[in-house]
Amino acid sequence: MKEIIGIKLGMTRIFASDGEAIPVSVIEAGPCVVVALRTTEKEGYQAVQVGFGQKRANLFNKPLTGHYKKAKQETRRFLKEIKSDSELKIGDELKVDIFKKGEKVDVTGISKGLGFQGVMRRHNFNGANITHGQSDRQRAPGSVGSSSYPSRVFRGQKMAGKMGKDKVTALNLEVAQVIGEQNLLLVRGAVPGKKGTLLKIRTSNRPR
Repeated sequence: MKEIIGIKLGMTRIFASDGEAIPVSVIEAGPCVVVALRTTEKEGYQAVQVGFGQKRANLFNKPLTGHYKKAKQETRRFLKEIKSDSELKIGDELKVDIFKKGEKVDVTGISKGLGFQGVMRRHNFNGANITHGQSDRQRAPGSVGSSSYPSRVFRGQKMAGKMGKDKVTALNLEVAQVIGEQNLLLVRGAVPGKKGTLLKIRTSNRPR
């Protein structure tokens, strides 16, 4: 299992040798510096805590500043845990070249926040028929509570509400190109989130 964190820079396209236009998401992935280790003996699982991105030290609180000082590392904008079975040490760097062109990866991030939306936008409802005197029911959800029995709204009922800002994983995306000099990973297709969203990229364990 290989994992790294990065940020979404946007989307573009590249061209295959036969001229096919391939839409790709551009991710700045790494370098990620190992700041702390999680071991089976102490924490009950094996992982590494990595820092990514630059940020001024005076913007951190004292506990976090001390955490970086103990590891003898520069302060980083993001601090995340990733799974790792390799023998990494504090101060080691994970770079984008751990992935190769053609590999399949899963990309996890927070989806775009779309605000409060109605049931047609949020749940793909069709809306009511515009006949027989209907004047204001075209985009309404319809009955939600059953008046006589059970006279309540069931938990999980599809209704209007806030849409987006969920943790989403795009599965089995193909690595289209790796640009190691610029720490860029080009992944075929769309990935969750808007520009600047923090992403976790890992090798896919789904059947191909």
